[in-house]
Amino acid sequence: MAIGGVLFDIDGVLVTSWRPIEGAAETLRTLADRQIARSYLTNTTTRTRVQIADLLTEAGMPVGPDDVVTAAVLTADFVRNRYPDARCFLVNSGDIADDMPGLDIVSSVDARGGPMPETPDVVLLGGAGPEYDHVTLSWVYDWMAQGVPVVAMHRSTSWEASDGLRIDTGMYLLGMEEVSGRKAIAVGKPAPEGFLSAAARLGVEPDEMYIVGDDLNNDVLAGQVVGMTGVLVRTGKFRQDTLDRWAADEFAMQPNHVVDSVADLPELLGL
Repeated sequence: MAIGGVLFDIDGVLVTSWRPIEGAAETLRTLADRQIARSYLTNTTTRTRVQIADLLTEAGMPVGPDDVVTAAVLTADFVRNRYPDARCFLVNSGDIADDMPGLDIVSSVDARGGPMPETPDVVLLGGAGPEYDHVTLSWVYDWMAQGVPVVAMHRSTSWEASDGLRIDTGMYLLGMEEVSGRKAIAVGKPAPEGFLSAAARLGVEPDEMYIVGDDLNNDVLAGQVVGMTGVLVRTGKFRQDTLDRWAADEFAMQPNHVVDSVADLPELLGL
């Protein structure tokens, strides 16, 4: 197929704990030399688009902020459209206010150590970290049980740090949804909006794009659902046993391609 563009997940594909994965910079240079459009879709919520672009550039991969689509940006767009003028209670590890302009936000950090805050109109859940403490999660569960909408920037259950896996927001959501009987709305991957937004920003149809990720479900298969060609890399959070179990299901959608790392992408694309 014609290569209209390539959409990359970042963490686990291009970098691990912001250290470059071998061959990633060379792959991006090859695509740039062939004038193949590139975009970057991430559920990372600890940093803004500007910070992410700066870190990638420092790692030898020149990227502009406008090339990066974050779960925070997608969530802000969603809340402005669905819940205009809502008072939002945000639980997130990292200051990402610059990616969420126009929202009325109270941070869980601001409320820590005090009494339970006034019931918000919407609860926003970003990435997990120390902010996800017992009291704060109890407030969120209380509001969720009362019917306050909970909007999660993503449903990722883990990410890969340099010293092993860390659990993420999806782990907490599973329990709260099960007990409360209510569902949170998830905006980031694997929801289709981010993939479609990235394609639209490049002016490319989804069926002309490749999606490269280390997460079988959240990255690769989710991109394939909207028409992209999926490339699963064996780096980051990739686990062979997960792929083996999935491949054993003859009725399950399979990744279009599996490669050892992003360094193998130019060969796969015939470049």
